[in-house]
Amino acid sequence: MCTKDGLPLGEWVRLATEGSAALVVGAGCEGVSVGSRRRRIWELEGHAHCPVIGVGLPITALRKLADKVLGGQALANDYELHCGVIGACQSRTPLAEAVNKELDRRYALPVQQASRLKSEVALKGWWAQAIQHQLPGALWATLTHARCSEALAKEVLGQVHMIQHQVGAACRVDMARFEALMAENAVLARSLAAVQSRHTALVGEQTQRIELQQAVMVQLRADLIGRDTALAAVREELQALESGVSGLKTRTELTRQCERHIERIHQLERALLAATQEAERQKARADHLVQDALVGAFSKVPLPQGDEAASEPVPALGDRAVLCVGGRRAIVPIYRELIERAGGRFLHHDGGEQESVSRLDATLAAADLVICQTGCISHDAYWRVKDHCKRTGKRCVFVENPSASSLVRGLGLAVSPAQEAPPATQVPEAH
Repeated sequence: MCTKDGLPLGEWVRLATEGSAALVVGAGCEGVSVGSRRRRIWELEGHAHCPVIGVGLPITALRKLADKVLGGQALANDYELHCGVIGACQSRTPLAEAVNKELDRRYALPVQQASRLKSEVALKGWWAQAIQHQLPGALWATLTHARCSEALAKEVLGQVHMIQHQVGAACRVDMARFEALMAENAVLARSLAAVQSRHTALVGEQTQRIELQQAVMVQLRADLIGRDTALAAVREELQALESGVSGLKTRTELTRQCERHIERIHQLERALLAATQEAERQKARADHLVQDALVGAFSKVPLPQGDEAASEPVPALGDRAVLCVGGRRAIVPIYRELIERAGGRFLHHDGGEQESVSRLDATLAAADLVICQTGCISHDAYWRVKDHCKRTGKRCVFVENPSASSLVRGLGLAVSPAQEAPPATQVPEAH
């Protein structure tokens, strides 16, 4: 370690000691206290300087103090600086005085507290308590106290020595923990960097979305303003038209009244049509009752002579269920008589005229043969019959003209044994 003048620190301390030898007080009387005066650092035992300086002054403060006293910059490392300052404090030198002054300044409160103690026992008790709170200040105040004996100083220095060992072990443990924490911190730093990168990307995407939404909002506001402007213009134009055409409100009201009257007329027309249909149904019901009264007359009377197919024999049905779909109500009793005379069971559905078309499916399922009057049924009923017979393979004959001869020919086709005949056969109209 060298000073500003290029001299080693030990040589500089030796010269400074020789120059200030006249100022040294109490040389050769170390450990002896006179009255209540506190001891100075150069008056302490030689082995006390190392713990006092090492514990009481941080290395940065010690280097700054040495640079200030020496008037330059100390080039030694921390250990050399520590050893050099210890050597300088062995006697009263400018550096020793500066160190003593700095320690008194730093630990003025512990020194003031210890100054009230008047015995070695009290000082020892105070040291035992103060060491738990502030070791550097308690050490400096105890060793420099006027009532600190050699035995107490030896005990104090021994405790400090063991504490330093424990602190060193704790520092090694803390260093291992510190290295582990540094490694963990590096991992966390990398994770944080990745999270920050994702966060930055998400913020960028969110910013783009916000900008897009703001642009859409601006466009919507512009459209709204344009709509309001157009609406205001239309209202102004409407007001101008209303003010320019005399009696416009009266004409509008008359138009509305005409629309209401037209709707009322339509309602009445629909009611009239419904009444007409009901009258026709009542008439058909009456005709049906008359035909029922005449059924007995047809049972033993041959078919009408004008029908060219009347002489054709009705094929035996063998208790088959024959469904007649459609047909006029007046001829239904004749169909029933023909089918029952041939040994069959007669089923009938009017094809949607009065009966529900939805009931046709159940009637088709119960039938063995189907005779369909194509000219007297609804389209829905026609397609239901055709689809059912196609799916189930039942024999079905479609008859255009609802006559007895057409029914006889249709029954003949339905019960014919030819296998190549299709299940649905069209019977030409009888003329």
